Amino acid sequence: MNDILDFGLDDLSPVDDDSEEAMEALWTGDLTVLSQHHTTPNGSHSFVLAHDRSVTWGIPGEPQLVAIAVARDLRQSTFTFETSHHATASFAQNWLAERSCPLERIALHGGDCIEPADDLTLQVEQQIQKSGTRYEVLDTYTSDDNPSEAWTLVNDSQATQAPVRLFYEEWNHGAGTYTMREGAFPDVGVAQTWLDERSEPLPEPPEYSDHNGAVVRARIALSRSAGTSPTPQTGLDAPRASAAVPVQGRLL
Repeated sequence: MNDILDFGLDDLSPVDDDSEEAMEALWTGDLTVLSQHHTTPNGSHSFVLAHDRSVTWGIPGEPQLVAIAVARDLRQSTFTFETSHHATASFAQNWLAERSCPLERIALHGGDCIEPADDLTLQVEQQIQKSGTRYEVLDTYTSDDNPSEAWTLVNDSQATQAPVRLFYEEWNHGAGTYTMREGAFPDVGVAQTWLDERSEPLPEPPEYSDHNGAVVRARIALSRSAGTSPTPQTGLDAPRASAAVPVQGRLL
């Protein structure tokens, strides 16, 4: 983990106003780098996944992970600078992959890792990472309280049923693990009701069933063995603690 981030742009100029504004809005001193990849030769591109520590003191629920993509034109002495904030690492990795960063180069490894609790978590994460532009993000939320959780609400352009999907991540501090689950809803209102009430387990996507309507046994077994709470009680307006933040793949 590296707390110092230098993009080496001193001798270059932003190619447009958007790049200049994105660079100026980012305080690198507030970032803890979780993973980064720099291309060769000449370091023309940089891709960074980082935790923004300043967000934990800001508006409750704001996404705490930031993805950064920098492209340098060394012949023209210019650069483009893009950033995007995300609730979970898998969506940040998807954003970076869409900007030509190899997923294996931006994976989270080493350090004080929080590990995936089961194979279903890995499967859902890989689905997000490789989804391209399939998911339109509608809303996100991150909670430092108990339970520690983050979720991303999306519209799934490939879903023929229940197109509103909720990707729900929960951390188990004691075990040093986290789980990621996908829920399916007919519309945003129903999804919001579930988030507000948490009175029922997260509804599984229809495609988790086979053509005969029988639930795929492997997925059910993984889901039941995860050991996470199906009805977490943290509401959208719950206060946020100032304790260490469990970022997916890392414990900060």
